[in-house]
Amino acid sequence: MTAFLSHFMAQGGPILWWLGAVVAVCWLLVVERVFFLLFTFPEQRKVWLEKWQQRDDHDSWYAKTMRDGWISEAHLQLNQYLNFIKVLVAICPMLGLLGTVTGMISVFDVMANQGSSQPKLMASGISLATLPTMAGMVAALAGMFVHARLAKVCRRKEHNLEKALRSQS
Repeated sequence: MTAFLSHFMAQGGPILWWLGAVVAVCWLLVVERVFFLLFTFPEQRKVWLEKWQQRDDHDSWYAKTMRDGWISEAHLQLNQYLNFIKVLVAICPMLGLLGTVTGMISVFDVMANQGSSQPKLMASGISLATLPTMAGMVAALAGMFVHARLAKVCRRKEHNLEKALRSQS
């Protein structure tokens, strides 16, 4: 597996390594968000609901402000890193296109130096041009799907918390 990966990365050129780093950071943040949604947020939600239930007063300005503060805090916690994930996903196709441009420059360089009659010499440049594009598009498609799912889950969890806090008034 490692040999295949290093061969693939060598065929795609240096831009593919940058793309790999962006994808790794993106997926690291996605995994962090999944762990947050599965383990950390439910505990924090339980704390907020218990604090709200322990209050005698649910209708005063102070109580409503405290509840709104918890909802705002939940919004910030739930949406943390989502915009950064979205930016990283948007960078992936751009890096792929950069790889295409550098690969085509390599092809044109070979054509200028060796002539266009030797297709084997141009093959590595064409590989340099197509692999980063494909990898960038695949990474962007997967990232867009995961980002949309995370955003939807975060909105639903925030809405459910708000509904739970408001229904206990």
